[in-house]
Amino acid sequence: MRIPSFLILSFLLLCFTACKDEAKQAEDTTTESAEPQAAETAKTKYEAAATTAKFKDPKVGPVFDAYIALKTTLVNSDVEATSQAADALLTAFSNMGVDEETFLAAQFVMESKEIAAQRDGFNKLTPIVEQMVVDNIEGGAVYKQYCPMAFNNTGAYWLSNSKEIYNPYFGDMMLNCGRVSDTFEAAASN
Repeated sequence: MRIPSFLILSFLLLCFTACKDEAKQAEDTTTESAEPQAAETAKTKYEAAATTAKFKDPKVGPVFDAYIALKTTLVNSDVEATSQAADALLTAFSNMGVDEETFLAAQFVMESKEIAAQRDGFNKLTPIVEQMVVDNIEGGAVYKQYCPMAFNNTGAYWLSNSKEIYNPYFGDMMLNCGRVSDTFEAAASN
């Protein structure tokens, strides 16, 4: 069977035109995506607000500060910085003399090499640090925040030193997903 030459020529012309359009689309896409990547690279990372909370037990302050630093690295989705922040939390826990289970929870975050595992460990640390804060707050405020979508919609809490929501369970994917569910402040004296 012989194919007419005009069909072959038409087919080649169609292929050439299609490939040229794909190359132009790829070029357009590359140009468009290069700008956001440059903006992404230049984007500043989230930094936590200064802690205003004061605590009765002077050892709780460094624990809370280390916890907030850990939360901040998770908001930024930085695995290496999260490991370092968990190491600082371990030191603060050591100085406070916490139980072995608490120490191991922080060690798990420090040794994890995946952000999902680190976030899971952080979720386990939150109620521990919350209890320390609630029992010792003397001034200022600590905010308990909640994301209903964390961990496949089971939800998760975290503590913050500001009312603004910066979600440690999703980072940039859903940076502001969540709400303030409680505020811990010193009990008013009569």
